Amino acid sequence: MLHIKNLSKTFTSAGEPVHVLRGVDLDVKAGERVALTGESGSGKSTLLHLIAGLDAADGGIIALEGTEITGLSDSGRAALRRDRLGLVFQQYNLIPSLSVDDNLAFQARIAGRHDGAWHGELIERLGLGKLLKRYPEQLSGGQQQRVAIGRALAIKPTLLLADEPTGNLDEETADKVLALARDLVARTGCGFLMVTHSLHLAATLDRHVTLHAGRVS
Repeated sequence: MLHIKNLSKTFTSAGEPVHVLRGVDLDVKAGERVALTGESGSGKSTLLHLIAGLDAADGGIIALEGTEITGLSDSGRAALRRDRLGLVFQQYNLIPSLSVDDNLAFQARIAGRHDGAWHGELIERLGLGKLLKRYPEQLSGGQQQRVAIGRALAIKPTLLLADEPTGNLDEETADKVLALARDLVARTGCGFLMVTHSLHLAATLDRHVTLHAGRVS
């Protein structure tokens, strides 16, 4: 479902090249839940950003269900993020001026794929029923992350990408939030690739890979 071959990315720092990714190979199957770990600065977030089309690779291939992301235009990558990718970040990125209900439905409505029944199921499974009229500033960190996960899954994406989604949460809340994410991912059958620093959380997914010296092992 996700196929990455020989992916490379170099940045320049203080006039010197920094080779972050040096020929990354990675495949994620439909329905598979994969944890990606690695030391700080190893390029984990860079890899997720390249998959999401938020940045361009220097070389290699990223393909999602046969669509080569590395060959898309800016507008093509934006359409891919809107229609086929769910993105969850550590900082939640909810829209402050929208209620929980509207935040939850935002991406699905933009993509023209709002499903009332699935929306209702997400509200129930994520325990958001009593929070729908609240705004992000009125929520705890765990509640905001549940809304962010629901928003990402509302389109029933092909692939869910999560970058340290529990990094701002205490361990108990992180366990609960990730358990919900795992269950909902299984419900949709999408692939799930999560960057995490927690070996405990990584062990709860189907597979654990490590990014080291610019390559995945």
